Amino acid sequence: MNRGLVLHDWVVASIAMAAGIAAGLLLRVLLRWLGKQALRTQWTGDDIIVDALRTIAPWAATVAGTAVAASALPLTTRVAGIVNHSLTALLILVITFTAARVVAGLVQSLAQSRTGVAGSATIFVNITRVVVVAMGVLVALETVGISIAPLLTALGVGGLAVALALQDTLANLFAGVHILASKTVQPGDYIRLSSGEEGYVVDINWRNTVVRNLSNNLVIIPNGRLARTNMTNYTRPEQELTVLVQAGVGYDSDLEHVERVTLEVADSVMADITGALPGHEAAVRFHTFADSRINFTVILGVGEFSDQYRIKHEFIKRLHRRYRAEGISIPAPTRTVSLQHDQPGPSSPSSPAAFPHQREAPPSTLSDPQR
Repeated sequence: MNRGLVLHDWVVASIAMAAGIAAGLLLRVLLRWLGKQALRTQWTGDDIIVDALRTIAPWAATVAGTAVAASALPLTTRVAGIVNHSLTALLILVITFTAARVVAGLVQSLAQSRTGVAGSATIFVNITRVVVVAMGVLVALETVGISIAPLLTALGVGGLAVALALQDTLANLFAGVHILASKTVQPGDYIRLSSGEEGYVVDINWRNTVVRNLSNNLVIIPNGRLARTNMTNYTRPEQELTVLVQAGVGYDSDLEHVERVTLEVADSVMADITGALPGHEAAVRFHTFADSRINFTVILGVGEFSDQYRIKHEFIKRLHRRYRAEGISIPAPTRTVSLQHDQPGPSSPSSPAAFPHQREAPPSTLSDPQR
């Protein structure tokens, strides 16, 4: 310190600090107004950028005011260097966390735009955030004079022990990256595992995959298990699919008439019900001579997997009503069982001689309808 502190130094430093804080508050108010304007646009990128600037701009103004105040004070070279390095490191950390938020937000926005769903693959978002923050922290440490070479060496040696201790976690992490990179499963797809779990993929994070079934419950599946199991994806390669409805008519029915009536009902369902495909050409295929009827399959088109239940429901109701109006029978299967009693001999324990009060039942026939 070349000279002592005087009142003028304190006044200048106070004015610089107050100017920095005031500028930060004004910037925060301005960016809040810009944030409201950004909400009116369809592009989500401007919301992310304005939200990030609302964090970095006030801090940058405050740090700048502090740096000007420190330069106005008669500090020694060593103290001035420490102050400048500390303020620079603080500004780097603020910029780092802000950049992590911006990059993570842009990655999430890109994932949502590609999948078209609210949920996204947060595994990429988390990896991006960790990488940006780690780089910023290392730069901040180097700025304040801490050598990062020994730290990197220690992290490299310690990483082996961490990798051995977290084998399952790392396996799930790399399995999730592999699933997303191969594009076999994306958020928004409807999947069914060989073990029976099924539903819409909500999110794929660093450890597990979250699936929401049709009961609106969440099923948590580890990424490693999802990568190893057999799975059916009902959304890829395309979301539209066909469903099969089984039916049958009596042997005395006119099959040409049955086919014409069934196709009329199917076309009406395709045109009226939400989720059906109006342009889909329904088909009827007779395939089996069963015990009491001729079975056939009706092929319908649906927009996505969950629409099939509503379409099947409405198709069966309309088909049943139309068959009754047209006089087309849908017979229930029946089974006829004949009971034949053998005539017992004189020496038989069940003969009338052995049981004089027992009367022999005549042959009878029992019809047992199955429903």
